[in-house]
Amino acid sequence: MPRFMNRSKGSDLRMRAIHFTFRAALVTGGLLVGLMFPSFLLWAAEPAPAAPSPTDRRQGLTLIEAVAQALERNLDISVSRQNKNIRLTDIIFEQAKFDPTVSANGQYGRQVSPLNRPVFGLSGAALSDIQKFDQNNSQLTLDMTQNLLTGANYDINFAPQRTFVAGPTTFLFNPSWSSGLAVTLTQPLLRNFGVEVNRTFIQIAQNNVKLEEQILRDRILTVVAAVEQAYWELVFAYENLKVAQAALKAAEELLASNRAKAKAGVMSIVDVLQAEAAVASRVEQVLIAEKAIGDQQDQFRRLLNPAEEELRAETRIVPLDPPAKTLEAISLTEAIDTAIARRPEILQAGKNIDTSQLNVQFAKNQMLPNLSFQGTGGMAGLGNDVGNTLSRNFGGDYYNYGAGLVLSYPLGNRSAVSQYNKRQLEAKNAVSTLQNVRQQVIVGVKEAVRRVQTDFKRIETTRSARIMAEKQLQAERERLNVGLSTTRFVLDFQRDLATAQGNELRATVDYNKSLSNLTRTTGTTLEKYRIELQQS
Repeated sequence: MPRFMNRSKGSDLRMRAIHFTFRAALVTGGLLVGLMFPSFLLWAAEPAPAAPSPTDRRQGLTLIEAVAQALERNLDISVSRQNKNIRLTDIIFEQAKFDPTVSANGQYGRQVSPLNRPVFGLSGAALSDIQKFDQNNSQLTLDMTQNLLTGANYDINFAPQRTFVAGPTTFLFNPSWSSGLAVTLTQPLLRNFGVEVNRTFIQIAQNNVKLEEQILRDRILTVVAAVEQAYWELVFAYENLKVAQAALKAAEELLASNRAKAKAGVMSIVDVLQAEAAVASRVEQVLIAEKAIGDQQDQFRRLLNPAEEELRAETRIVPLDPPAKTLEAISLTEAIDTAIARRPEILQAGKNIDTSQLNVQFAKNQMLPNLSFQGTGGMAGLGNDVGNTLSRNFGGDYYNYGAGLVLSYPLGNRSAVSQYNKRQLEAKNAVSTLQNVRQQVIVGVKEAVRRVQTDFKRIETTRSARIMAEKQLQAERERLNVGLSTTRFVLDFQRDLATAQGNELRATVDYNKSLSNLTRTTGTTLEKYRIELQQS
């Protein structure tokens, strides 16, 4: 025994298993087990140490807390949220195409050029003298243009100008002020005519935002379902360890009893060796169960997306919620109707149909001839100062206007026709996709409901089997005490009880996982946890 005193608990268990396995046929193996038995029994009797070391850190966690952590930290969900924000910018981009554009242009110019003629009104000048023409121009041009939802485009242009010619001139005003106001309107009459056609890409952008919302919803459902499944598997791992420890304790108690009887001469050494071999086997099961807890904890912790230092830590996550064992009332018809109304995949498919119909209508419009009405109108003014010029400009005495039609049409129009055919095929595919998704959802809900019902029946069946196994073991122990049975039979019934307990535990955990799957299948996870998504 002294050579094992400094070993860790895990190493101690492994060494015991080795000795029990390879020395089960030797009496000295039985003596070694007898020396090691007291400390081992104390460990096996309690699932958790009475005085944990400072490094044995535990974190109790409810299912709701686990879901909240996963939703807050999950990277896929974070990406989906950002994708939705990106789609929101697409709406603004499409709407901005109908914003007015304003421009201003200021210019100054001077022209000094020779005149190949006398300046009229200049007396005493010789014909051979070269006169200069010196003109200064200052101009400001203001312009505003905008695309309208009807498909029209207008342009308003206002351009005041000041002109000054140095020296004598024949101009009426020097300096002179002139201004012009011009309005141009272009309105498509066939192709690109109407509000619905010109709002197509705004509506598509809005549909894409709705799609991203459903993608986000789907990812939340997926993450929550994965956390629930892993949580119940962690519950199973802990409970399975208790089953293994209970089986080990029962085997050790039988070993102690057999040793006492062998010492009293009423039992053979073979019964002692059989009990020792059983203890070794039970030690192995405890080690396997301990490892399963560690593995499942790492998988569960990974779903919570912790920081790397948290992932490196050896903190034991202890699930606090017990598994449900009562049957929930389920209506198959209501479950199917709920799934069809709430499943993100169906809502996505519906939005895809809306988008495809918008594309079909737009492509159909693009096959029309390009016939546009164009109208122009303007007013002008002239004076020796700004006030006179503007007064004459808007007085309506000097004006111009015009109107016309412009028609263009590509011969054959193959590009527009092929695009229209393409959009029609895409629309048919969208409808088929929705039908396919609905069928998959209906089948999935029916399978999920059957799974819940079956797993609950498994709980009842395995519970009955476990109760029978307990009674059989108790009866066989009583037979052994009066010499009517053997150690082998008792060990077999102990193993049967452990198997029955494990089966009941597995059925219970599977039932809870099935409930989680049903919630995921019907799309009611958000309502279950009262999760609200911000709608656009």
